[in-house]
Amino acid sequence: MEVVITDHPEQVMADIIAGAVRGGARTLGLATGSSPLPTYRELIRRHNDDGLSFAGVNAVLLDEYVGLPPTHPESYARFIRDNFTNHVDLGDVYSPDGMAPDSSAAADAYDARIAEVGPVDVQILGIGSNGHIGFNEPSSSLTSRTRIKTLTAKTREDNARFFDDDLSQVPMHVITQGLGTISDAKHLALVATGAGKAEAVAAAVEGPLTASCPASILQWHRRATVVVDPAAASKLTAADYYRYVYANKPR
Repeated sequence: MEVVITDHPEQVMADIIAGAVRGGARTLGLATGSSPLPTYRELIRRHNDDGLSFAGVNAVLLDEYVGLPPTHPESYARFIRDNFTNHVDLGDVYSPDGMAPDSSAAADAYDARIAEVGPVDVQILGIGSNGHIGFNEPSSSLTSRTRIKTLTAKTREDNARFFDDDLSQVPMHVITQGLGTISDAKHLALVATGAGKAEAVAAAVEGPLTASCPASILQWHRRATVVVDPAAASKLTAADYYRYVYANKPR
């Protein structure tokens, strides 16, 4: 695992994604939420100003709320289009069907679709304050596949800000890629900023590999990068070492 501590996580993340795209990547895994937004803005800037093209590249989303149509302002299908994919020349964008009458069947179908268009070259990830990635809440199987998950009270409370601080409007269930599905990607790139993510980052990077911290699955992955600002890195005991390694990284 590579840990990058930087004042500009969006630049490092954009470098990772742009490098993969220019190197022939065919499928990107896109995360939603606030953490990757600066990265998407930087990629849009590079597309407009520097000629970064996503032509021929498809994308798959991590998750979707059950019961929200894709036109809902807080659906992730809508979020990713409003904040990224409608602004670049990306190809097809696939996401779980949160309105399917049979959510379990929809989850299975989406897992099959990811396998069909994959493997994912770079999977962008955020991290929840309880260590979740995607919507794999604590206790998620480390080999889980795409499935329905019940959100914890903490996650729903954290996300209420997107629903006018009305907890009753936050869906209870989601369809999410599992940790096993996520781990099929060639490269996992997790971004976190702010002191509120510091404990989760420390648990994921330096704690045990455990279902109690789903993001710790990155420790088991053949190629994982964690990009954090100094505040999110504030509880890492080996922060100086990570800085030293990155500063002396071979070309």
